Amino acid sequence: MVLIAGTLEGSGTQTHVLELIKELGLETYPQFNIGKKVHHMGGPGARVRTYRTSIPALSPTVLMDLTQFLWKIDRLCATVCVKDPSKTPNAVELDSMTLHSYTEQHGWTAELREEIGLCSRIVFGMEPSQMSFLFFLMYAAAAGGLLPLLESTAGCAQEFKIKGGTQQLSECLAERVGWKNVRLGSAVTAIWQDAEWARVTTATATFLCRAVIVTCPPHLAAKIHYEPALPSQREFLTQNMPVGHMIKFIITYQTAFWREKGFSGEIVAGSSTDCPFCVTFDATSAGGNAALVGFIAGQQASQWSSKEDGERRKAVLSSLVKYLGPEAASFIHYEEKDWAKEDYSGGCPVNVMTPGLLTYYHPSLRKPCGRIHWAGTETATQWCGYMSGAVQAGQRAALEVLAELCPMILTQEEQEAVRLGQTAEGPAQKTPSSKRKYLSSNKAVVIAALTIGAALLLAQRENALIKVKMYLTNIFSTTKCNIFLL
Repeated sequence: MVLIAGTLEGSGTQTHVLELIKELGLETYPQFNIGKKVHHMGGPGARVRTYRTSIPALSPTVLMDLTQFLWKIDRLCATVCVKDPSKTPNAVELDSMTLHSYTEQHGWTAELREEIGLCSRIVFGMEPSQMSFLFFLMYAAAAGGLLPLLESTAGCAQEFKIKGGTQQLSECLAERVGWKNVRLGSAVTAIWQDAEWARVTTATATFLCRAVIVTCPPHLAAKIHYEPALPSQREFLTQNMPVGHMIKFIITYQTAFWREKGFSGEIVAGSSTDCPFCVTFDATSAGGNAALVGFIAGQQASQWSSKEDGERRKAVLSSLVKYLGPEAASFIHYEEKDWAKEDYSGGCPVNVMTPGLLTYYHPSLRKPCGRIHWAGTETATQWCGYMSGAVQAGQRAALEVLAELCPMILTQEEQEAVRLGQTAEGPAQKTPSSKRKYLSSNKAVVIAALTIGAALLLAQRENALIKVKMYLTNIFSTTKCNIFLL
């Protein structure tokens, strides 16, 4: 699952995990995002910028490029069928591309391509060339759009945190089912099944049951031995869903000095030989214990994971000093975790699909195999990859099992949900930040603004005039001469 510094997904759309939090009697508090954000792209020698809005302070050329790219992504997300991506218009074509190849075709500037690479590392722990473009669209559509995945404003991915830490969700649930019924350090090695029973084997015990719900990530589920063997489509799917690579670090301080200096603690940095991390956030606790959290992700994680712990720590602190000031060097404690080295994780934050998988093998992701049912956040249709998606997937799998073993206790609505292979809720709603907003205005204002950007772009790109003309045509044919604002 994707989790930034123990943050909790947005209140507007991620109802599954919020309902669970309410049921367990836990409390939330907002992710701190007040103040200047740091933006550094283009290499060590490039200018370090600060901004306070959702979109960084970019040049007019890059801003226009980013605007048209986000507009195209938003329109494509609106066409995606999250429950069955193969029904998406032009699904085969979209699934044959990577996010990288689409960006190369539709992005005009090198700066935009760098920004998309950064977004890919932050959200997936992967480079844009490693995943299907249709998977990227499906993932964003399940969250209500691309921007909700990246922001900490109302209704977005990083809006809330849980007082006392998100581990309380697992602890409270374990208490409800009884700790004696929870086996830790007991990895499942084999699952055998016949027409009546399923037998689950671990290194130390064997359990006989009527149904099994497998919730671990697909790449770990593929390591279990199944008897009889799973259908070939399911096997092929799980063996071709790579997981991202992230190294998470948390640094505690005596005071939140960045707040005192007018910074939010949020830093985004492009791939660099000097700076290991791609993003940091304020991780100060509800009680006021000052901390910053950050992630080394994607290609940078692969490069820095082979270095000594001390070398990584030194590079991280040096970069924080560069962006936030000398106070960053005076820390209390530095802790890091490379999720790729964890036996029961093997990577972070989520499994992705490579080109071709969605259109040919996706139905096997949630389809039960005899007495084996599949859950986990990768199988969710709302906020896939996040905690809320994990809760939704668990509820769906539980309903599937109950429908088989004791259908009489299910409501008619729940039985219908099982029949449709989904939860009783409808599709995710667009969050305010992901909706297209329109303001009536004079067409001349739009033309003037875009002409300035076009003139700058033409000075750099020989055939950009054609693209600008197509872009203006699309804008005015779909917005009826209104201004499109992000």
